Amino acid sequence: MGKTQTRKRVRGSLDPEVKSDRARARKVVARLKEIFPDAECSLAYENPMQLLIATILSAQCTDERVNMVTAELFKAYKTAEDFAGASLKELEAIIHSTGFFRNKAKNIKACCATLVEEYGGEVPASMDELVALDGVGRKTANVVMGNAFGIASGVVVDTHVGRISRRLALTTNQDPVKVERDLGDRVAKKDWVIFSHLLIRHGRATCTARSPDCPSCGLAKWCPSFEVG
Repeated sequence: MGKTQTRKRVRGSLDPEVKSDRARARKVVARLKEIFPDAECSLAYENPMQLLIATILSAQCTDERVNMVTAELFKAYKTAEDFAGASLKELEAIIHSTGFFRNKAKNIKACCATLVEEYGGEVPASMDELVALDGVGRKTANVVMGNAFGIASGVVVDTHVGRISRRLALTTNQDPVKVERDLGDRVAKKDWVIFSHLLIRHGRATCTARSPDCPSCGLAKWCPSFEVG
């Protein structure tokens, strides 16, 4: 049998009414909001500290697994003081299944110790203060800022967001910081927080890493990477 032939859609065959990447990004966001009207952060949390810890645990781990772990974790440790005074071995035992558990436990304990010492046990609503905490980078800080505090500090860039943004030609970069910069320029600031949730849902449902379901994709009209068999 011969190879299945595919062709890549060229920019000229996209929606002719869309003249710029910013306009295309608006169309993409609007369509995804229609497809996933209930898109939101999939991590389970009740307060900013819980979201901060859950996001630290989510590195190289699925949100589903994190939620299973934090259901037990947040019963045992309820405040930053609890985490700061926790036994590393006990923390490691609970979060073991999230992967990289030793480093995550160390970061959570140190992060919460700083929250107690410098912020009265509360999570600061500042990008600069958040990224100074152990185990917290821009991705984690953006998750907390956007979802716990409702502050659009930037676009959360995970593997789904990076991959799909490149397929949509909203960026050509691999580095998450550069991808975030490109998306911040193309996506309206009012949509920065929801944008990552929408792309994550789309990445799980349709635009998967190994076999994107292009024929049934609701974004085909605006996607330069759209392919048909």
